[in-house]
Amino acid sequence: MSQSVDQLRQIISRLRSPGGCPWDREQTASSLRPSLVEEAYEVVDAIEREDATDLQEELGDLLINIMMQAEIASEQSSFTLDAIADTAAEKLIRRHPHVFGDSSAESSEAVLTQWEEIKKAERAAKGGKGGREEAPPSLLDGVARAFPALVRAQKIQKKAAKAKFDWERPEDVVEKIREELVEVEAELSDAGSQGAQERLSEEVGDLFFAVVNLARALSIDSETALQAATDKFVRRFAFMESTLPSKKSFSDLSLAEMNTLWDQAKLAGKKKGHES
Repeated sequence: MSQSVDQLRQIISRLRSPGGCPWDREQTASSLRPSLVEEAYEVVDAIEREDATDLQEELGDLLINIMMQAEIASEQSSFTLDAIADTAAEKLIRRHPHVFGDSSAESSEAVLTQWEEIKKAERAAKGGKGGREEAPPSLLDGVARAFPALVRAQKIQKKAAKAKFDWERPEDVVEKIREELVEVEAELSDAGSQGAQERLSEEVGDLFFAVVNLARALSIDSETALQAATDKFVRRFAFMESTLPSKKSFSDLSLAEMNTLWDQAKLAGKKKGHES
């Protein structure tokens, strides 16, 4: 282990030890979950902005979270940072037999197919361990429920598609979206009845799932597409705020005035090449 990484581990151990930082000492694996997820998103944000300085800092913050988890586990005699690294190294070697073994994989597609087959064999080998009853293995196993909903939906759909449970054409998915939208509209017309909100939530979820299916069928990443759409909305809204009529606040505008500003924002975006 490098001197720098070992120094960071010693600092975290000191923070967690008696006489260290009260906040750090109070943390548990569970309490640190939000921070771990947030730091991972900030890493992605720095990558998307192509900001190497921020990326270095955000990766450091993510590393702190990982090492905090390792320190907590070490205190409980569960595992150590070295054990994490050993397990990761063994996994990489095991899942790259075309590099470290006698297997061959001449394309990225072949590598991914082999990777999935190895993962499936690993899950089968683990089956039932741990002294608790587990659900029978499924072709959809291996996708963490903690993923963002769009990411999880797309990963689950990809696994189902590999089992040949998939739409034949994107146009078929469009028809499914129309069907789901009709069901949402039906629940809206019955909005005052008992349990209507729960049913409406279910139908909107089905609509989201169908839209993710369409994106996947078109080889579009749902998370990236929605982020881009949200960014576009933010740009247009900021333009509207910057061009408000004098002495007016945004809430003072009529719907017609808002729509006029919105159309201007769309036109400005097209001129700048931001959007189509």
